[in-house]
Amino acid sequence: MDALKRRPLGATGVDVAELGLGAMDTPTSPEGAATLRTALDLGIEFIDTARDYAGSELLIGAVMRERGRAGAFLASKTFSRTASGAQWDVDRSLRAMSVESIGVYQLHDVRTPEDWHAVMAEGGALEGLQVARYRGLIRHIGISTHTLDIGRKAILSGEFATVMLEYSAFYPESAPLLELAAERGVGVIVMRPVGGSGRTSIMRRSIEHGTAGILTPANLLRYVLSNPAVSVAIPGARFPARVIEHAATARSGEPMDDRERRELETAAAAFYGD
Repeated sequence: MDALKRRPLGATGVDVAELGLGAMDTPTSPEGAATLRTALDLGIEFIDTARDYAGSELLIGAVMRERGRAGAFLASKTFSRTASGAQWDVDRSLRAMSVESIGVYQLHDVRTPEDWHAVMAEGGALEGLQVARYRGLIRHIGISTHTLDIGRKAILSGEFATVMLEYSAFYPESAPLLELAAERGVGVIVMRPVGGSGRTSIMRRSIEHGTAGILTPANLLRYVLSNPAVSVAIPGARFPARVIEHAATARSGEPMDDRERRELETAAAAFYGD
């Protein structure tokens, strides 16, 4: 079996497999532990979670205790906007996931100017994560946002090793930010690369009925991985079969050309309009 291709995580000095796992919904499945084990077995090492993803860190911790951390690069997030709250969340994440350090710890869903000011101010959450990094509890600091303006501020600030952005054929507007991040040495973690759970469910039903056309999870993942500015894409998965499917797509090594990308964006825009 061919290994997953690896990419640099910005200027961190760390290379990761280009396909990761978004573990937000993984614990909601009775096959959640098997899903996580399958991901690790297939060389998917970047596992993304958050303090607010119910049961996710605990599930990861159970698997880490079972098989050790070898082959895993863990990332979590804090919704806290204060230094003390962020430090408290880091400590809880370490205990929940049964690890001594976490690869990337991110400020979670910073989407408004008020959020940005709160986390960046003296006594804000960024300060708390900087203390945790100094203590060796986390290796790198990241940020996640659904807001392009905040994403740009984060990249230009020089404070973050990684930025998590939504990017897909459904949301190509992020592409200029990906290029900016690459120029600045900021790693790009792509959330919702196959469109998010609601759209994905509809697409899978269309596939079953033979009406999907080009708008499929496999093509959407190819679209994202065709962009060299992407460090790692983290589609969510609740079942091992989904992880196997995503890994097969990533291993195919067939990037899209510009024509294919535009056609998929057109199909996605029509889907969204429905």
